[in-house]
Amino acid sequence: MTDLKTELTKPVDLTSLVPVLFGFAAFQQLRAASELQLFEYLDLNGPSTSDQAAEGLGLPPKSARQLLLGTTSLGLTDREGDRYTLSAMLHDAMADGTWPLIRNIIDFQQRLSYLPAKEYAESLRTGKNLGLKHLPGKGNDLYTRLEQTPELEALFFRGMHSWSELSNPVLLHQVDYSGVSMVLDVGGGDAVNAIALAQAHPHLKITVFDLEGAVEVAGDNIAAAGLGDRIDVVAGDMFGDPLPRGYDVALFAHQFVIWSPEQNRALLKRAHDALPPGGRVIVFNAFADDDGRGPLYTALDNVYFATLPSEESTIYPWREHEEWLQASGFVDVKRIYNEGWTPHGVIEGRKADE
Repeated sequence: MTDLKTELTKPVDLTSLVPVLFGFAAFQQLRAASELQLFEYLDLNGPSTSDQAAEGLGLPPKSARQLLLGTTSLGLTDREGDRYTLSAMLHDAMADGTWPLIRNIIDFQQRLSYLPAKEYAESLRTGKNLGLKHLPGKGNDLYTRLEQTPELEALFFRGMHSWSELSNPVLLHQVDYSGVSMVLDVGGGDAVNAIALAQAHPHLKITVFDLEGAVEVAGDNIAAAGLGDRIDVVAGDMFGDPLPRGYDVALFAHQFVIWSPEQNRALLKRAHDALPPGGRVIVFNAFADDDGRGPLYTALDNVYFATLPSEESTIYPWREHEEWLQASGFVDVKRIYNEGWTPHGVIEGRKADE
């Protein structure tokens, strides 16, 4: 697979500008293939001609040719002779269950992020998340708007759930939980990470701490997973209410991309106050590189953070998280880089022994 971060270091000529200039169209090729279920068709039926795909998908022949030209040019499908097949990447995604997660994210991008993204330049100019004008409701942040539109809120949770499943192997398998028994999942949302942690580490007991609406969804998901004896929920405001005590680890998953540096430091100070001596804080989210050169995923994802969630939201570099942790009193701060394809990682610190 091409190293997209390395590609950014090469001089840009007009040929290499094409996927940037037509990036919106590249996404629409992917979205159309997802919506029309081209990839499922090829996975089920094997090598197919354009006419066979047209018949199977209920498309005019010209439409099938246009779609297959797009997906093949993007490397999503392959062609041998007059027959089309899935690319190796998509074949693997179908086989290992990754594709349904990607479909949820495509839907998220199309229905929540796509129109707001055109406000990016003006959002940068003003420092305001002006993409909100494309969503119904009132309020100055995405989450307030979503509460007023249950259908979009459900879409949001599906997308975030899918992102977490794709990115959380670093949280599940690269962090040491051998000396941990109780985890507080601060702002744990629909409990996707709490459930995954409980399934991966049977000795853990976890509490999801979040606003009332979020923990209601979390409770349903916990019950559906059969983990009510090991995961509970507590309703509260992470900024306004005391964090529950008695936990070995305070986890902040996908939280520090939402808030300002001052708010992130305040959350870490609250965690430091609530943890016992020797307790740990774990921050899990996407990170920017310290050298300001990437990664590409982070750079592009920041369009969403600039235009929608809140005026403060952005993806911060690793070093800023280290500074926040140290300023909040944590010691033994360390980074854990993701072994997978996303720029998510973990940075953790320990409350010093008394």
